[in-house]
Amino acid sequence: MKEEKIAVAGWLETTDIWIYDFIEKYLAHGVQQLFCTDVSKDGLLQGPSTELYRNILSKFPSLHFIASGGVSNVADLEALRDIGCAGVIVGKAFYEGRISLPELVRFNEGK
Repeated sequence: MKEEKIAVAGWLETTDIWIYDFIEKYLAHGVQQLFCTDVSKDGLLQGPSTELYRNILSKFPSLHFIASGGVSNVADLEALRDIGCAGVIVGKAFYEGRISLPELVRFNEGK
C-alpha cells in the first residue's frame, strides 16, 4: 500500500483502489486477517505508519491486523500493539541488530 492505495507488481505500481474499500470488500467475503505493508516506509527504519493503521483498525475493529514497514525498535512494536495490531512483521530492524531476539521474546511474553 502507498498513500492509502493498493500497490502491485512488486510495489512498483499504485492502483486507484483505496485501502478502506479493499478491506471492506474482502471482509464481506469472509476475510478476517490482513497483512499490510506501507511500502513508502518499508526498509527505511523510520517508524511505522501508526496513524494509518490506527485509522484502519478504527474502521474495522474485528480485523486481525498485522502491520509491516518501518519498524525500527521495540518502541515501534509497543506503539503498534497499543493501537490494536494483532502482529507486526519485523525485518530490517532485526537483521541490522536494532531489535534482538531476546527483546522480541521479552516483548512477546509481555503481551
